[in-house]
Amino acid sequence: MKKIGILFLSLFMSTITFSQNDEKAKSLLDQVSTKMGAYKNMYIGFSQTLSNEDAGIKEGDEPPIRGEINLKGEKYSLNYLGNQFIYDGNKLYVINHDEKEISITDGDLDGDDGFIYPSKLLTFYKQGYNLQMGKLENIRGRKIQYVTLNPIDSNSEIVKVELGIDAKTMHIYKLVQTGANSSKTTFTITKFKKNEELSENFFNFNKAKFLSQNYTID
Repeated sequence: MKKIGILFLSLFMSTITFSQNDEKAKSLLDQVSTKMGAYKNMYIGFSQTLSNEDAGIKEGDEPPIRGEINLKGEKYSLNYLGNQFIYDGNKLYVINHDEKEISITDGDLDGDDGFIYPSKLLTFYKQGYNLQMGKLENIRGRKIQYVTLNPIDSNSEIVKVELGIDAKTMHIYKLVQTGANSSKTTFTITKFKKNEELSENFFNFNKAKFLSQNYTID
């Protein structure tokens, strides 16, 4: 499959192998999506690192950026880079605590730039990607099976996505995005909780609270 000038039989066998890998990769992600999607809610603490070999930036040159997110279905509350993002299923509230400014938009962020948004974490792989089984790593005794997702859109700002799955828990452990500019962004889950007791208004935006603290709301 990788060499045009080889025998037809070899090409045929390579095509079969790719097809099998594709189905195996999809099956694995379907299992992960089903298991994690069945939880009442999830808390995820994560770290983010950036590398770009072309620019001479190696992973670990800078301390990791840390964040945390609570998820319930498509609703989420994300703390990341000094901002809080609250999506209540209808509107997205972006709260800049440093500037004390809040912006409100209808609907979730769109994914036209290739970024994988929290509300689609367990389903984004189902559209727009070709799937293939990747490498198997042993990370401190944990077997991490990677699935490589290649965007179908040749103009995507993301060249590929690699999802690392913990083979024992069937949870996402790591997500690596490689951009068209050769940058590589790695998100590693450092803490995970499920089925926490959350208040009914956990994902609601408390307008009165922020107005009383002199936040500006656009």
